[in-house]
Amino acid sequence: MQSGIFHSTYEKDMALRHTPAQKIRLALVIVVIFALPFWADNYYLTLANQILITIIGAIGLNILTGFTGQISLGQGGFMAVGAYTAGLIATRLGMPLWLSIPIASLVTAAVGGIFGIPSLRLKGLYLAIATLAAQEIIVWLVTHWDAVTGGVDALNVRNYLWFQGARMRFTEFQFYWIALALCVGTVFATVNLFRTRVGRAFVAIRDQDIAAEVMGIDLFRYKVLAFATSSFFVGMSGALIAHWRQIVTWERFTVDISILYLAMIIIGGLGSVSGAIYGAIFMTLLPAFLNSVGRSLGGVFPLMDNLIPFIQKAVFGLVIILFLVFEPEGIAKMWRNVKDYFRLWPFSY
Repeated sequence: MQSGIFHSTYEKDMALRHTPAQKIRLALVIVVIFALPFWADNYYLTLANQILITIIGAIGLNILTGFTGQISLGQGGFMAVGAYTAGLIATRLGMPLWLSIPIASLVTAAVGGIFGIPSLRLKGLYLAIATLAAQEIIVWLVTHWDAVTGGVDALNVRNYLWFQGARMRFTEFQFYWIALALCVGTVFATVNLFRTRVGRAFVAIRDQDIAAEVMGIDLFRYKVLAFATSSFFVGMSGALIAHWRQIVTWERFTVDISILYLAMIIIGGLGSVSGAIYGAIFMTLLPAFLNSVGRSLGGVFPLMDNLIPFIQKAVFGLVIILFLVFEPEGIAKMWRNVKDYFRLWPFSY
């Protein structure tokens, strides 16, 4: 019976996958994500693109809330910064997609760092209120800065892949590969971030900020850096939405979106990159599943179409409550329990 995982070299100890089972699962995931766009229809490709974009945003929020312990309700506002920045520089300056997305991410990181300054003095509920204020300030600026954002009017985004003049509209199949590349890069960068001094400083601040400061960690520097790093990926998610939808409106980035993303990392698992992935997939597929069930029951219950939005909200709240009561560590912990059971079977006790 396997009694543990033991390493004889530093290279093996630092590997991202240690056991053959982990490597096989990773290989299967790679096969699925590369085969998916070739057999999936347009509906499922749309869902896949939405999931990939959502994963990037959820990982960004989990860096701040799950790994660093800084509660944020400003996710929607920071996504709006990324989306409007990418849309404006692509439309008005003619910048190509491969330039507009990183620039939008950097601008969002700067804005996130500015709003992260109060985190040195604020904790818990007070910090949550401060980030909620950031959400409202950003949305107010977007809707009232008519000369730049267009106010409440929608911003039509022009996509230039390589240079101005070569405008194109991405199909779901083409955009899938762009979103997949950025999503994989985000996952890889985040996993390795928490194997560095900076990532360990984030975790130390989450566990006990006073003890972290005693050990020599500059709280102000690393808290602001956590906000900036988180906002970088959140801005990337917003920029992808702008180029994917090719229309940006402030209604896509309200406080409801901030709460939705917070629910994703709670359900998936705080302080876990895989948890952010599981939560994003679950909370994206759940409304699609409920809509599908509602359409199938529409012939039997004529009022079902009108009830679906209310059912979605009720299920949304119920799922959060059930996870908080029965499995606070989320889907990531449930999956870990399943793996441990089979790894130690028949002596799983």
